[in-house]
Amino acid sequence: MNGLVAIVGRPNVGKSTLFNRIVQSRKVVVDDQPGVTRDRIYENAEWAGKSFVIVDTGGFVPASGDVFEKAIRDQAQVAIHQASVILFMVDAKSGITPLDIELANILRKSNKEILLLVNKVDEDVHESEVSQFYSLGLGEPISLSALMGRNIGDLLDRVVEHIPENGKLEDETERLHIAIIGRPNVGKSSLVNALLGAERTIVTDIPGTTRDSIDSTLKYHGEEIVLIDTAGLRKRSKVKESVEFFSTVRTFGSIDRCHVAVLLLDAEQGISHQDLSIIGEAVKRKKGIMIAVNKWDLIEKNTHTARQYELAILKELGTNSFVPILFISALEKQRIIKVIELAKIIFKERGKKIKTSALNEVIAHAVKENSPPATRGREISIKYATQVRSNPPVFALFSNYPKLIPDTYHRYLEKKLRAAFGFEGVPLTLVFKKK
Repeated sequence: MNGLVAIVGRPNVGKSTLFNRIVQSRKVVVDDQPGVTRDRIYENAEWAGKSFVIVDTGGFVPASGDVFEKAIRDQAQVAIHQASVILFMVDAKSGITPLDIELANILRKSNKEILLLVNKVDEDVHESEVSQFYSLGLGEPISLSALMGRNIGDLLDRVVEHIPENGKLEDETERLHIAIIGRPNVGKSSLVNALLGAERTIVTDIPGTTRDSIDSTLKYHGEEIVLIDTAGLRKRSKVKESVEFFSTVRTFGSIDRCHVAVLLLDAEQGISHQDLSIIGEAVKRKKGIMIAVNKWDLIEKNTHTARQYELAILKELGTNSFVPILFISALEKQRIIKVIELAKIIFKERGKKIKTSALNEVIAHAVKENSPPATRGREISIKYATQVRSNPPVFALFSNYPKLIPDTYHRYLEKKLRAAFGFEGVPLTLVFKKK
């Protein structure tokens, strides 16, 4: 996944202010009272062409027995364990405190990349207060002012030095990566184990048993396929346990690392708003996606059950109804190999390249059948189309008024492209440009 950057430190040193400054928003309530940030908040961020996930933790109070402070400490410890880069923040105005020293001792043992940030250095005249922090033994302190925005760019330059380049998976062209995603206890690990024919991950009836993403290699007719078994996703409002929070972050990272995401559903529970949100994450990342309805052996069935179930899901999917649906039983190993077969088809579809002549023939016919609606008294025309990318597929369409083409017409053309060329389980991107 993209690198995980965690901001840690004792309460009220300015962690949330820095978080807001980096993500350029006010997603975290900032207050002068210690302990305002109780849960970790995370957000995608980007700097110098590199993407990463930034995590704001509650104030770290290592020795406190208070239940609230213990929860904050547990959160920060998980952040330290999972993060690629740790931003340890201290307060120039307060100087070094015993809590800073204790936390510095913990961080030194983590063997992680640690940047020591001395906050509240609002002006150059306060730089003299920074040198005392060398004694924490965490290298050269970086002075900044999260509130004023001072030296934030220099800090981010340092951060992205430790973040991998965006875009490509390891051995992307050689091996198909499939992520098994979904809510807790739908049978993700059971499916992976059934496909591998071995107990590679712990399987119990307790939701959330799988804490981290686990990669396994499946050999399928001489081909190596990477299976990514992810931790279960829950609604953010229910993610209270620190480990589960990072399981959520890591699941999004698993989607980043895959070519095809398999959303696993429990047949008895059906599809939920959270499942639809997961699909949205995969679509947003332009990944191939399919739905596998697990535990189908537990459902009482007649000749129409599967079709009725499928139609109900497609109705919920709305504009994402291009996602194919399978019915399986990981426990009984029913139709599980079809998961791999369909994932391979979607992977191939994702890399499909359409000839320009064929593409323009379909677009011209679609426009003739249903032309773009006139907007502001202007007649809109689409003259030319070409595919500018595959993996994932992107199409450029040239128009006299590209900004006036409504979303409904985008979806109309997408349906026509799918009817002509397939792209099962693959999100399409249509970009309208000035001719």
